[in-house]
Amino acid sequence: MPASDKSAAPDPIIQLIVFRLGQEEYAIRIEQVKEVTLTPDIARMPKTPSFVKGIANLRGDIIAVIDLEERFQLREATEELFAQTYTMAIEAKDYTIGIVVREVPQPLSVPQSAIEQTPEFIQEANIHDKYIEGIARINDRIIVVLDMLKLLTPTEIMQLPTSAAS
Repeated sequence: MPASDKSAAPDPIIQLIVFRLGQEEYAIRIEQVKEVTLTPDIARMPKTPSFVKGIANLRGDIIAVIDLEERFQLREATEELFAQTYTMAIEAKDYTIGIVVREVPQPLSVPQSAIEQTPEFIQEANIHDKYIEGIARINDRIIVVLDMLKLLTPTEIMQLPTSAAS
């Protein structure tokens, strides 16, 4: 049987949730998202990093709410959040956090081959920031794919409000 008759392994399809931070598009794997909701009332917490906006009650669970635009320095800490925002609840092994986004995140299916490794110079420049899983190129769009489970450092996780980290 000639080698050309063998069918190539199918390119697995990855399900992403795409959202905007600043002017750029970011995505996370759908299995890391527990739910998306209108941002509930946020109670500010003392002695937390500035990008931790506070805690919120999300269907009976108290979660820490994080502003990634501020975490990634895409917006000044002094700028206020938009009046209407959405929160994506992200469930890690030891904690659930809410990520504030400006608009409703959109699902997107992409072939695994469309997600390229993060360029080496970016990884080297951000030794502690290994949360970039790769870069997805879809037509003329460039989407930064994040690994939300690596987003926070252990120190930052320890600084989360206690009920969110338990």
